[in-house]
Amino acid sequence: MMRKIGGASLFVMVVVVAILFLGEVPDTAEGVTCSPTELAPCAQAFSSSAPPSNLCCQKVREQRPCLCGYIKNPALRQYVNSPGARKVSSACGVPIPSC
Repeated sequence: MMRKIGGASLFVMVVVVAILFLGEVPDTAEGVTCSPTELAPCAQAFSSSAPPSNLCCQKVREQRPCLCGYIKNPALRQYVNSPGARKVSSACGVPIPSC
């Protein structure tokens, strides 16, 4: 159990550090602010076998126009392409795009 919590915390910490050093990913669609911190409600689902919450899925849907920007960002790519992110994406019905 401690490992799962640590993984979620590590994910959130890496995203925050990436934003501090790299800035936010540019907006890709009108009305959408591309910020990986918006996916924080998904941290536990990304790093464990827990299913994504409704809030997590809502945030994934909102950030969908931003996914290519995250994939192209070297600091975020590994997280977007991780097995946990793919599991969440599938469960929320939001395919990870080929960019």
